[in-house]
Amino acid sequence: MDDAGITLNLRNIRSAAGLSLSRAAEVTGVSKAMLGQIERGESSPTIATLWKIAKGFHLPLTTLIEASTRPEGRGGEVFRTVQFPGSIQVKIVFPFDPVLGAETFHVTLKPGQCHPSPAHDAGVTEEVFVLEGAMEVLREGDWVPLEAGQGLRFAADQPHGYRGGERGAVFLNMHHYRKAGQAQAEM
Repeated sequence: MDDAGITLNLRNIRSAAGLSLSRAAEVTGVSKAMLGQIERGESSPTIATLWKIAKGFHLPLTTLIEASTRPEGRGGEVFRTVQFPGSIQVKIVFPFDPVLGAETFHVTLKPGQCHPSPAHDAGVTEEVFVLEGAMEVLREGDWVPLEAGQGLRFAADQPHGYRGGERGAVFLNMHHYRKAGQAQAEM
């Protein structure tokens, strides 16, 4: 995985927020040392670490993993594929769109591969749609089986997970973020 985009984006995001490494560590739950290593390009963050950072800064995941010069999604551009060490392969289909409040990933699970996912930011909803193979989604403590052509929507602001079937699975994973106006209206 090329971490240049992650390094640059994390440093820029932290700087724009006016946070020291120590304060960023407090809001994300990621150690100051690890944040510094990521910013200097000395460490390859896991997807779990990136989710902690995204949650702490109240940002979509693609804000961290997309290069600042990414294409706009028009004209059939191919977006970045990220292979997380010892984990899942994620292709960014549609980076975060602030108007829609959503981002979409194309995820590949190997046969039997299990990927736990920590709770995302409050109000985040996920949709999973299986393109190939079969898988299970851990939702509210239960594994829900899905086959090609089936989908599931669930609250992702609680721990959840994915498990590949006998042949593995390829699926679309859409993240929908609560818009600032929605959160204010519900209070």
